[in-house]
Amino acid sequence: MSVVHIVTTLTACCRLLPQTWRTMGVTGSAMGVPTVWAEAAVATPPQGCPMDREDPAPKAAPPPGCPMHQSSAGGAVPPAPEAPAAPAAPAGPAHQDRAYEFVGCPMKAAASGGQNDIDPTNMMPPPNQSPAPDQPFPLPLNRKESNIPRHGSDQKWVYPSEQMFWNAMLRKGWRWREESLDPQDMSNIIKIHNENNEQAWQEILKWEALHAGECPCGPSLKRFGGKAKEYSPRARIRSWMGYELPFDRHDWIVDRCGREVRYVIDYYDGEINKENYQFSNLDVRPAIDSLDAVWDRVKVAWWRWTS
Repeated sequence: MSVVHIVTTLTACCRLLPQTWRTMGVTGSAMGVPTVWAEAAVATPPQGCPMDREDPAPKAAPPPGCPMHQSSAGGAVPPAPEAPAAPAAPAGPAHQDRAYEFVGCPMKAAASGGQNDIDPTNMMPPPNQSPAPDQPFPLPLNRKESNIPRHGSDQKWVYPSEQMFWNAMLRKGWRWREESLDPQDMSNIIKIHNENNEQAWQEILKWEALHAGECPCGPSLKRFGGKAKEYSPRARIRSWMGYELPFDRHDWIVDRCGREVRYVIDYYDGEINKENYQFSNLDVRPAIDSLDAVWDRVKVAWWRWTS
C-alpha cells in the first residue's frame, strides 16, 4: 500500500495553500485579485489585546459608614460565604496539555505515564505512546509543534508522534500485516499529515484577514473534527458535475476574538511534493452559518469572477 493510499485512508485519524486562493478543490491563481495577506491576522498584537492589558487596580475598601461595618445587637455580622468558582472550560483535548513534554524529552515523558488523563470533551483517554503488542519495529515518540495557535492557551497545537499515529491507525481497523511498511513510510506519513494541517491554517488566515480590523490579535483554533463521509453540499455538486469526491473533510472551529467561526475543509487527492510534503488540494471556506460568512464568500467569489 502506497503512502498516498495510507494518507487517504488515515488523515482523519489525527485531526488536526500557499498564497493563492483554492477554488472548487483545485489550486487557482488570484489573477489580479486584491491581495489579502495572512500576516494581517497574525501581526504583533496591539496594546488593546487582552494579553497586553494590566490587571485593574483593586477596589478601595468601603467607608466606615457602610452597612458591612456596622455591628448588630448580637455582635459583628459574619461575612457572607463566598460562592464557589465555576470550573474553567477546557482549552482543548487533555493530551495537548502534556504534548510539550514529548517535544522536549519524549522518553522521559513516556516514562511518566499520563494514561489517566481524560479528555473532558469526549471522556476518552488520550492517544497512547506505547508500542502495539505485535508492532514490527519501534517508532519515535517525539512530537512537533505546529504554527497553529491553540485557543485558551499561550501555546500552539502539537502534532502526534509516529507512535501515536500508528496506534490511531490500529484503532480505526488498519492491519499492518496486510501492507508493506517500514519506519521511513511512517515518517513520511507524519510529514504529509502535518503539512496538510499547516496548509489548511494558512488558507484560514487568508479568510480571517478580511476581519483583521475586528480581531487585531488574530484568530486561534478552538477545536476540530473529521467528517470523512459527510460530504458538504459543495462537494456533492462537484461530483454531479463529474469531479471526484474529497477523500476527507474536516470542520475547524476558529475563535475570532470571542466569536466562533466554523470552516469547512475538503481534502482532494494531489501529487506529492517530495520537497515540502504537500499532498492534498484543499478547498477551505467559512461555513454558511451567518450573514458575515455569506458576505465573505460573495466578496471572494466576486473578486475571482472579475479578476
